[in-house]
Amino acid sequence: MECSGSKGEDGLGDYNSSNIKRARLRSALSALLQDPILADVPKNPALSDVDTLISLELGSAMRVSVLKLDGTSFDVAVMNSATVKELKLAVKRKVSDAEQSKMGHRQISWKHVWANFCLSYHNQKLLDDDSKLQDFGIRNNSQVHFIPSVMSKNAGRHSKRKKHRFFHGLSKRA
Repeated sequence: MECSGSKGEDGLGDYNSSNIKRARLRSALSALLQDPILADVPKNPALSDVDTLISLELGSAMRVSVLKLDGTSFDVAVMNSATVKELKLAVKRKVSDAEQSKMGHRQISWKHVWANFCLSYHNQKLLDDDSKLQDFGIRNNSQVHFIPSVMSKNAGRHSKRKKHRFFHGLSKRA
């Protein structure tokens, strides 16, 4: 009986020591992230965030400043070969992290944001998600702006209807 009891206690001891190690790791990570040198590391960094920041230090990534409509700005780090979509994802992560730390759990409808606003660089709207940032001339320490961008709802529908009517007309003639 005592043997089975001691195994249970050992199992529990392993569990407790594992929790203690995990708590120490979190404490050490928290202390590291308080260091001003690591101020650009997110509070809960993903491996990709750390990789991008390392690449930034090595020169294969760039820091892009994003100017909001209220005049404030924030920086994001993306690879030199990043696309508009990757920049948008970096903006989304940065804003979500900031909102989470300020206000707790708060959801932003990014579909709504990107439907009504876009990023621009030197009066060029960054609309094509597959375009490379370098194609627009965006380099390290460039600044992009959020601007209102209301897409015409009829423009997208019209082209689809026109295409549909075109093919519909072909099938009637055949």
